[in-house]
Amino acid sequence: MPTTKSETSAKGGSASGGKPVKPAVKKPRAAAAVHKKAPVKAEKAVLEVEKAAVVGTPEAPVVAIAEAQHIPKGRYIFATGRRKTAVSNIRLFEGKGETLVNKKPIDKYFLYSFHHEEVLKPFEVTGLVGKYHFVAHVNGGGPHSQAGAVRHSIAIALGMLSEEIRVVLKKNGFLTRDDRKKERKKPGLKRARRSPQWAKR
Repeated sequence: MPTTKSETSAKGGSASGGKPVKPAVKKPRAAAAVHKKAPVKAEKAVLEVEKAAVVGTPEAPVVAIAEAQHIPKGRYIFATGRRKTAVSNIRLFEGKGETLVNKKPIDKYFLYSFHHEEVLKPFEVTGLVGKYHFVAHVNGGGPHSQAGAVRHSIAIALGMLSEEIRVVLKKNGFLTRDDRKKERKKPGLKRARRSPQWAKR
């Protein structure tokens, strides 16, 4: 009885009666792939650590900054900061002193702790806590907007001390102004876009 093509291939021969076909052997490539990818992961980890050290994240905060410009006693650096409709003018002094906002201690003016912490963040990321104090006058907006305006003015003043400090503040986003404002009311509408209620009958 003649054999079929499938039976011939199962026995190890070919359909035409030639030499038996050897099964293909795959070469091991896993070791080479692991060896090539490992250095890339290591480089990425090193870059992430270096980036964190420059930016000053909570995992790797900036501990100290290079030499800053010295402010003579009795002199100050004046800067203006803004957020939404709030405007803040500060005078930055070197050394320890009382920090005032609108003639009140900062913890008495900003009653919530997160507003107080937000204002002092530029000092934390640059490692200058306790080395400078300021007197601020702020108006317009609400408490959160005023805290952002004071923080913006502090960052601008600290950026004038040295280029290294300015780079750290820039990468943390403290030198960028938040210019969002409430949209104006339009004629014929209740608010900026809210139209009056309409009834068909």
